[in-house]
Amino acid sequence: MTDTFDGQKKVRKAELIAPPNRLKEKVGSGGIDETVLIKAQELLENNSIDFKPIAQMLVDLLHEAIADVKSGSLKGEQAVEAMLYPAMQMKAQGSMFHFPLISEISNILVNFLETVDNTDKDVMDIVVAHKLAINAVLSSHIKGDGGKVGRELRDALLDACARYYKSRKV
Repeated sequence: MTDTFDGQKKVRKAELIAPPNRLKEKVGSGGIDETVLIKAQELLENNSIDFKPIAQMLVDLLHEAIADVKSGSLKGEQAVEAMLYPAMQMKAQGSMFHFPLISEISNILVNFLETVDNTDKDVMDIVVAHKLAINAVLSSHIKGDGGKVGRELRDALLDACARYYKSRKV
């Protein structure tokens, strides 16, 4: 996947910024008991929370942002930020809730949105393709990496991004 985005100039950096942890500064560091880590890992692996409603809410946010961009009510950096937020959330949460394919698709979208200067029709077509792919994963309830179908989906989205860069000679 990284080949598609190698050499692309990032216009913005969509990263999680961790504020200073005042409590940790006061208490200091020291590590976490191994049994606590094992229990936390077990909770993540055995997590039974239904991610679909959460993901659908995030897809709806992405859909609203797309509609706002297409209507012209959102432009420039605000438009990209409105699309980045739900994509970042799905990237972060998908794997935790047993939908790593959603995390991967969202990661491709985040990487793409970090590199675009504007929200022209081609950019929006690629964003919509990602939204449709995520909807397909959710409606088909594809957990795990999606196997062959998941690979084909990821490859198609990466190819769309690569064609965009090639057409722009970026």
